[in-house]
Amino acid sequence: MIAAADAPGTSEIVPSADGPILRIAGAWTLPHCRALAAHVAALRERDGDIAAVDASGLSGLDTAGAGLLCTLLSDQQLETVLAAQAPERQALLRTVREAHQRIDPSAQTPDGYMPGDILEHIGRTTVAFRDHLVGVCGLLGLTLETFARTLFRPGRWRMTSFVAHLERTGLDALPIVALLTFLVGAVVAFLGATVLTGFGASIYTVDLVAYSFLREFGVLLAAILVAGRTSSAFAAQIGSMRANEEVDAIRVLGLSPVELLVLPRVLALLVALPILAFVAMISGLAGGMIVCALKLDISPSMFLSVIETNVALRHFLIGMAKAPVFAFLIAVIGCNEGFRAGGSAQSVGEHTTSAVVQSIFVVIVVDAIAALFCMEMGW
Repeated sequence: MIAAADAPGTSEIVPSADGPILRIAGAWTLPHCRALAAHVAALRERDGDIAAVDASGLSGLDTAGAGLLCTLLSDQQLETVLAAQAPERQALLRTVREAHQRIDPSAQTPDGYMPGDILEHIGRTTVAFRDHLVGVCGLLGLTLETFARTLFRPGRWRMTSFVAHLERTGLDALPIVALLTFLVGAVVAFLGATVLTGFGASIYTVDLVAYSFLREFGVLLAAILVAGRTSSAFAAQIGSMRANEEVDAIRVLGLSPVELLVLPRVLALLVALPILAFVAMISGLAGGMIVCALKLDISPSMFLSVIETNVALRHFLIGMAKAPVFAFLIAVIGCNEGFRAGGSAQSVGEHTTSAVVQSIFVVIVVDAIAALFCMEMGW
């Protein structure tokens, strides 16, 4: 297939009675590729002037040279060259030509950094974001539809998977959620005591801790921890199954991946996150209570009495009401990223990272919207 490279490849246009002839000679191989590429670039500007192609002097050809010929010659000119070549060269040229024809010109990276490139990048990013949003909404709807379809069919409940995920997402996360929120509660109380003591209002440190943890910090910190811990786990588990073609095997067996993989994870997180949010609230209050007792001489009984007197029950209910919403969004985003993963470890890692970022982003956005809504409603 590849002849010896006796002489560097050449290309020139010679005049004739029937019009200019493109004469190709020498070895069109990798060692001469750089020089030949410059010739090809110059000759392509005169493509319309060429009446015929003479490749009888072609002494060597490899994949690099075949690629340059496919770039230089039209399909008709290439057929003329093919007819005069040995079978192995014909096979090589046809293979390279087919590869060139499969390349999507629109997918090629444009040169330069013109404003048009920036607008194109913005457009592509917008389309990708829209497609991703449609995918997440589609999985949300599919999960709800699957839940409604299996709700009254206990034989299709995946209790083993549900309990296993409940342990991983809830029980295993309990210590870190409790410890972190305890420390944050202590920090909030310390800051409140430092600022409010100067105004002679140190007793309001209790209100600050209670309001912040019952209404916002408890559920928000628990959701962020779960988003970082559980959403990434869901994406990695399903992404690995997809890379090993286990998801395809599930579909081939006539089973639903949503029912088998997504629904148990979503239901487990719907149970686990409210419990974690409640633990986070109690731990945060405990941290604030200890700081108030040590720094402000506010006894635990007085601390609880102030909360009972000044803090309404609705703040606790508003905080707990957010937990199922956060749980549903985090679980679906993690599973969706797992399904989007490709067949490589790099793709699984990228989508795992993406699941964490998206989950935390969505949790914070939804919490901000809920806070504004409750404020406008006077709740």
